[in-house]
Amino acid sequence: MTDENKSGETNSVNDLADIKNVTGAVADAGTEVEAGEVAPAAPTAPLREQELDAQGRAYATGRRKDAVARVWIKPGTGKVTVNGRDQEVYFARPTLRLVINQPFAISEREGQYDVVATVSGGGLSGQAGAVKHGISQALSKFEPALRGTIKAAGFLTRDSRVVERKKYGRAKARKSFQFSKR
Repeated sequence: MTDENKSGETNSVNDLADIKNVTGAVADAGTEVEAGEVAPAAPTAPLREQELDAQGRAYATGRRKDAVARVWIKPGTGKVTVNGRDQEVYFARPTLRLVINQPFAISEREGQYDVVATVSGGGLSGQAGAVKHGISQALSKFEPALRGTIKAAGFLTRDSRVVERKKYGRAKARKSFQFSKR
């Protein structure tokens, strides 16, 4: 295999050391950078566009178990409203409120966005997970630069674990009725 550099010389590549010489010649043929300058960075993946509605809010739908949450976020003081009630009233357990605030904590945006969510279906734990999923999706739509951070934490992926269905001839999904020998 032969390669021609900018001076017209032909380089033959026979082993790994020759590859280094050829790549050095190719690098010299490109844009020349002086000793004190920094070479321009390679372009990264293009960012997505910011998706806002007419009121300047980002909307997303979050799901977990049987719960579905419709979530709107906008810049504000950090107030979270779920089904028209404050988060302390709706999610009384501190662990559920902690789950909801995880996307803001991981992206270092606590107290910067107001959240309005409507949740239906499932129980409180599933609803908290649905709101968390919706906040994560909406946050990545409002600030596309945060998408990588939120995705690395696993908050953009819908948790697909649901309750296993009951089978016939069984007490529950897997539990059997008591066995009687006689």
